Amino acid sequence: MSKEGRLSKLRQFNASIRATDSKLSEESADLGVSAQMLPEPAGPEDMDHAIAEESIVMRRFRPVLAIKENDTELVFKDKEEGTLWEERLKKAKTLLEPAIRAVGRIDLIGADFQWIGTGWLVADNMIVTNRHVANEFAMRSGDGFTFKVGSAGRIGAAVDFLQEIGNDKQLVFRLVRPLHIEPQSGPDISLFEIEMISGDTKLAQPIRLAKNPTETNGIAVIGYPAYDSRIPDTDLMESMYGKIYNKKRLAPGGITRLETTRLLHNCTTLGGNSGSVVLDLDSGEAFGLHFSGTFMTTNYAVRSDVIARVIADVRAGRPRREKPGPDTAALTSNLPPPPPPGPDSGGRSVSLTIPLKITVSIGEGGEDALSIPRLSRPPTAPTMSVEDDAEGTEATTADYRNRNGYQASFLGARNVIELPVVERDAHDVLELEDGSGTELKYEHYSVVMNRARRMCFFSAVNIDGKNSVKSARVAWKWDPRIPRSQQIMNECYGNPPKFSRGHMTRREDPGWGDPETAKRGNQDSMHVTNVTPQMQAFNAPIWLALEDYALQHAREDEMKISVFTGPYFKRSDSTMHGVRIPVSFWKIIAFIHDDTRKLCATGYEMTQKENLPEEEFVFGQFNSKQLKVATQVAIRSIEAKSGISFGRLALVDPFGDEEEGFADERNRAPLEAFEQIRFVR
Repeated sequence: MSKEGRLSKLRQFNASIRATDSKLSEESADLGVSAQMLPEPAGPEDMDHAIAEESIVMRRFRPVLAIKENDTELVFKDKEEGTLWEERLKKAKTLLEPAIRAVGRIDLIGADFQWIGTGWLVADNMIVTNRHVANEFAMRSGDGFTFKVGSAGRIGAAVDFLQEIGNDKQLVFRLVRPLHIEPQSGPDISLFEIEMISGDTKLAQPIRLAKNPTETNGIAVIGYPAYDSRIPDTDLMESMYGKIYNKKRLAPGGITRLETTRLLHNCTTLGGNSGSVVLDLDSGEAFGLHFSGTFMTTNYAVRSDVIARVIADVRAGRPRREKPGPDTAALTSNLPPPPPPGPDSGGRSVSLTIPLKITVSIGEGGEDALSIPRLSRPPTAPTMSVEDDAEGTEATTADYRNRNGYQASFLGARNVIELPVVERDAHDVLELEDGSGTELKYEHYSVVMNRARRMCFFSAVNIDGKNSVKSARVAWKWDPRIPRSQQIMNECYGNPPKFSRGHMTRREDPGWGDPETAKRGNQDSMHVTNVTPQMQAFNAPIWLALEDYALQHAREDEMKISVFTGPYFKRSDSTMHGVRIPVSFWKIIAFIHDDTRKLCATGYEMTQKENLPEEEFVFGQFNSKQLKVATQVAIRSIEAKSGISFGRLALVDPFGDEEEGFADERNRAPLEAFEQIRFVR
């Protein structure tokens, strides 16, 4: 974030606090930073001074405090920083201490992550946390719920009610069983039974749920914030947390709005705070269950009365099939997941996103989250209705006998490019039911499926730009050559907050040749084997038009390219609507360059992390780049991360001979314009 952007963000946030808390506003007057916006700084020194002043105000308005020996440590970085909050928190001390004892960190045994979020006692033998936290280690099983199986067997979970800064002691209680995980359409809640005693130590007293939460300037969030690489102002984050994360913290603030099932608050939170209690300082009651937020913007929590209704239903054995109201739908301003829990110090990097300066169409329909018409077509508004996602008639296996699929020699006998080979997860490659192999051949393209994820490892297409023919769109189809159970038609797809069907091979790419063949290629692209779940907003223009731009640089007398596209499958991918959603995608384009007359291959990556529904996660991320646009990367890097071999393509990659092209690509700038793409070494 630029200094100008940092100052603007700080000023906006501080102004929002002043508008709702007059006492804090009066307290900041000694700094000379009034509620009225100051003029822009004249020079670098003035800019640094203004940022320093606003940062002090922000830390004073919304501090983050350590908890030691179950007590809030009222130590503030700036001498006058915590005057008013010190007074408020001292007054609430007798209410805070029992609540602090009831909040713990959810640790996992036999899972990919050491810990996964925050939980707190809501009854004598019950903790509450978020659904999206629970989904990482528990799941529905028949009419009940159970713990998932990890790489070493059944995952175990426990809550440590200490994990304090400078305290090596633990107070751990085992999660006995999952009692309830709220359906995706309901509030972000899950409930677990917990052991009532551990040795001679008893559990803390449960935190009472408020019957009627109200707007107030006196609340505190208690939980376990983790380092969050998505925070644009890393310096401010680290000055507030002292570069110490994953430990119990208290962050005071206020509730800014109440809605039907949730409340909005402005306490300082990071990833890892998912499942934190939002505590009223006047009553010691829980006003909400924190589930998400955006740094220096706003945060969201499930209302306490909603939690109480869920608990009552679970205890009474009433089924939970609540439909979301207008304020329970997933949002787009989401704090992305921080890195996996590790040492208490930070030191990670973030990247900046530069706005795109081009305008192109974003597709003909909501299902085409990775598809774009030819650049010569006028832009059309995307259609998000699920009516366009109707299921078509399934063909028979015999109907595919004339499909040749992807052709390795498409770019010429001297430039053969074999179909990619899945190496790392070869055991998950799906065999066709007739025993003919693993390649699903369509008109001009092929797909290889992942059995475990029910999506394609990759889709490979030959594109003849000179003979492209536009065809009408058809309905989605099953492929009869593999079981329907290995395909996803409807589970995670639909109107927001569900996902669009994002093509891997674009709909128009295999649509070339004589009219009949072109029509068949277009229709074949509408198989559900050729899509992955993508958010409606996942539509960066450069990513969508890479094939078109490559065609412009392909050998002029042929205009042929071969394209390989797929998702990165990660163990940390979260489950939404019953499907594990890939966060990031790769693409490789190969062609004979018009200038060099030699085979060229370029690799690209993109992530939909920042477009995913509003949920905070503690577990691992795709990488330190928070991409909103495509980035050109080394093909060897794609091979390493995908576990797929692309044969000779890495040898003709412009980054192929550069060791630093692979090692330092995490710092490579996102593509602002097509002209930044590097085709030659």
